Amino acid sequence: MMALFCQSSQRGFQALLWKCHMFWPVSRCQLFDVSFSILNREKGSYLSFMTSSSTLLPVDPKGTDVFPTKKRSEIDYEEEKGWNEETKEISEGKLHFSSSVEAPKNRLMGHVLSRHKFTQVQPPEKPLQAEEWNRLRESFRSPEIFEEVMLNSMVRCNSPIDVAKSLLTHVAKSNGDITYNLLVKYLALCVQQEQTSEIRDVYDIMKIRFKILESGAYNLLIKGLSNSDQWRMALTLLEEVKKIMIPSRTNYESCIKAASRHQEMNLAFELYHEMLAKDLVPTLDVLQAFFDFCRGMKGAELQKELFGILLYLRDNQIYPHKTFMQSIKLWFESIPGENWRGHLTNIKDSGLCPVCNHQLEDSDLTEEEYNNLRERIIKDVIHGTDTFRKTSPQEFEAFQTFVENRLPFDIVIDGLNVSHIKPRKMQCENLFDAVNCLAKENARLLVLGRKHMLVNSSHWKREIMKEMQNKADFFFAENISEDDAFLLYATLQSGKHCKFVTRDFLRDHKACLSDSQTRRLFRKWQRGHQIAFSPSVERKHIHFLPALRYDCVVQTTGDTWHIPYKDTFDEKYSYQVPRKWLCIQQKRRRI
Repeated sequence: MMALFCQSSQRGFQALLWKCHMFWPVSRCQLFDVSFSILNREKGSYLSFMTSSSTLLPVDPKGTDVFPTKKRSEIDYEEEKGWNEETKEISEGKLHFSSSVEAPKNRLMGHVLSRHKFTQVQPPEKPLQAEEWNRLRESFRSPEIFEEVMLNSMVRCNSPIDVAKSLLTHVAKSNGDITYNLLVKYLALCVQQEQTSEIRDVYDIMKIRFKILESGAYNLLIKGLSNSDQWRMALTLLEEVKKIMIPSRTNYESCIKAASRHQEMNLAFELYHEMLAKDLVPTLDVLQAFFDFCRGMKGAELQKELFGILLYLRDNQIYPHKTFMQSIKLWFESIPGENWRGHLTNIKDSGLCPVCNHQLEDSDLTEEEYNNLRERIIKDVIHGTDTFRKTSPQEFEAFQTFVENRLPFDIVIDGLNVSHIKPRKMQCENLFDAVNCLAKENARLLVLGRKHMLVNSSHWKREIMKEMQNKADFFFAENISEDDAFLLYATLQSGKHCKFVTRDFLRDHKACLSDSQTRRLFRKWQRGHQIAFSPSVERKHIHFLPALRYDCVVQTTGDTWHIPYKDTFDEKYSYQVPRKWLCIQQKRRRI
């Protein structure tokens, strides 16, 4: 081991730690729960990260013990925003790194966190001597986590690497050890500053010092190396990760972008398909990168792959944001000799594109598709093991009888959901406005309510409720009941013409459907039957956008593509479909 360390000890940080290596037994592998976010160079913003303690405590054999004595510190770099409770999902445009390690056969649960909120620590501008670091540490009100807080501040302030090295040199000399999480924080600073040689040095040290690395360190290493001229080493690390865990989406996307930047598109698409095969959902950012890096390139296979991404958007009801849409448009127009032209437009209510006069796909299902979908929803969602439905069999049987005696309805309304459209108004007034708006054309309405609506209160006035019941049928379920299953049943039993009103996306119920084809049919039916809420210009009255007659998904005829898009990125799913489209058509050259 000593010889292995010597091979690279002359490089940067390793030379710095050489004298302390005798204190680093390889067998003492420390485990951590670490979460990082570093400087996003493209956005130019700093994000927060939190760290845990550096030592693994004994674990209760029953897995019920907690950490009674050791403290975990959580440091938040964004002022006045409090403390992060847990690692969050990756969001668009942010580099978010998380890791967790399980003790064998036992999940480390129930950590007791000691939370401190620190004033901002300003790192020194130049390297310090040992006595200077000691003075700073002694003046800090929680000396036991001084090094963690200081390194966090160095990342936030993008301090010079030499300043961080001087701190770690001091720690190594004082403690005879540099803990895993301090090394990873230093690694984060190196990645942030694109210090490739330092990244490699830290990796060499960590591989010698620790038996295994956790996902947080791999995320940083792959990210840092993929952005350098040594990007192929990131691919080697990805293969290393595969041997011990499922690589993260971040791992794959870093390597995909690296391969794309170096015009290795076959490799990039190979990684993309591998990622999908592992059920990792790609970000819009990496999908957009394919179109950006393939601009101006020609080739049937390449074109097939990019068309495949567009069909992926279609199958999963994903709407690109405006910048992604522009990348798609520019790629089409850059294909040599293809003569594609793109135009932004709004589709007419009839479904006719005003640019190319092409009629978009109908949102209606065929009779066979509709009947199959209805049967599957009743079987899988309503009578199946839908854990989101909280109602008794007796109540649902009573509802079925109620519906069968009053069919068909034109519109089914989730009353409780609609009653919260305008928070400043009484709930019964919101529902009253909705019923009045939807009943204008003598539509037969069914409102699904809760029994508490019948009790006179500050939000539910008996007189208003009576007036509404003259304009619509009401079914009042128990207050604890979940009414989505009621909504789906009444709408589907009423026939293909029936629409429904709720602001829910109904993702939970779609997930209960057992196969992908049925889930696609459900989304298509939902797009054509869910009436969207839209505030009026004066914001005084409720206004509903009619369900579209055409299907709002990516679609193609071969020489045309129609792509719905949103103005801004929205990571949340929404029942509201975009109203703006990109029309791309291939102009045939005249001979």
